[in-house]
Amino acid sequence: MGKMKHRTLGLEDLEKKQKEEQKQKSLEKSMKDDRSASGEKVVVKEAKDQETAKEEVVKKVKKTENKAKKKGQQGKGKNHLKAQKSVEKNKVYSIAEAVTLIKKIKYAQFDEAVEVHMNVDKTGLKGEMELPHSIGKVIRVVVVDDALLEKIASGKIEFDVLVTHPSYMPKLARFAKVLGPKGLMPNPKAGTISTNPEEVVKKFSKGVLRWKTEPKFPLIHQMVGKVSFEDKHITENVETFIEIVGKAHISALFIKSTMGPSLRIDLEKV
Repeated sequence: MGKMKHRTLGLEDLEKKQKEEQKQKSLEKSMKDDRSASGEKVVVKEAKDQETAKEEVVKKVKKTENKAKKKGQQGKGKNHLKAQKSVEKNKVYSIAEAVTLIKKIKYAQFDEAVEVHMNVDKTGLKGEMELPHSIGKVIRVVVVDDALLEKIASGKIEFDVLVTHPSYMPKLARFAKVLGPKGLMPNPKAGTISTNPEEVVKKFSKGVLRWKTEPKFPLIHQMVGKVSFEDKHITENVETFIEIVGKAHISALFIKSTMGPSLRIDLEKV
């Protein structure tokens, strides 16, 4: 009797199926790798596009800034630019030198104010002063009455100093939010509340000025005269104002006319 050959049924089919599955897995892996590579290319491309976009934005911003700068220079006018060239960069002037130069480079057709601008060490500095020479500004001092209250209620604030009798303070209280930020609300420290308001009016009408820092910044701005005034009078007004504020409080000081460029003052020479 010959040898019998045993054959496992379905083995070839199983091998065939396994090969097909292996082939399918290889195909899927290959496709996945392609998609991954493609994705990386997309990411790289997007990154490049973003970088290009950023560069374009930077270029546009610079272009806009240059235009604004150029426009600003043009807006100042030829006369201002000419006056500005007469001021030496990084130079600090004595008060007398600055006053002389301000007059020399003046180009406006009206009598400009001479202004002092101070950088100080803190906010909240304030006070009253009487400069040795008039600053050429008419100070409007008024006394509170019912007619004035009606004007304030309608938005008309046509005064620089407001003086009141104590009896009117309750009526003024409702205008505190309007007058307070402007520094016009009467108060005992400023001497604007008095049982004899007419005497206070005389005092302020003679030229007593109130000065203070800006509400949120340690800066003081004060008119000290007009360009047409004598050099000596302007200089003395500036020196007096510096003394009143206190040199120790001042970190930087500038003088300018209304339309002209500013000149930095050498505090060591004051």
